[in-house]
Amino acid sequence: MKAIIYHNPRCSKSRQTLQLLEDSSVTSDVEVIDYQKTPLDVATLDEICTGLGIEPQQLIRTKEELFKELGLSINDNKTREEWLAILEQTPKLIERPIVKINGRYAIGRPPENVAALLGNMG
Repeated sequence: MKAIIYHNPRCSKSRQTLQLLEDSSVTSDVEVIDYQKTPLDVATLDEICTGLGIEPQQLIRTKEELFKELGLSINDNKTREEWLAILEQTPKLIERPIVKINGRYAIGRPPENVAALLGNMG
């Protein structure tokens, strides 16, 4: 089964999740997308949020210094499209890693979330 991981190689949780996918007997093919080098477009971000069952602002790393520097607040009165545009323009703010397997999504923070997803696939 193919897995896609939206990955940041500088993040330890992202590296742990990638290793989990590579070691799994469920995933035979792992596509790694370094979203810092290959930014995600609004359509992909919207698909991810829909797949996770969350609003775009719930995908934001609010403790990231850049979030504060941009003067953002989760309580800002922005539309879904505006939040998606912020994520598209500032990939550093995206929670990571995100894994897609067989049309289902999980955020690998902690990596056990992805292990649970894999367990449901086996």
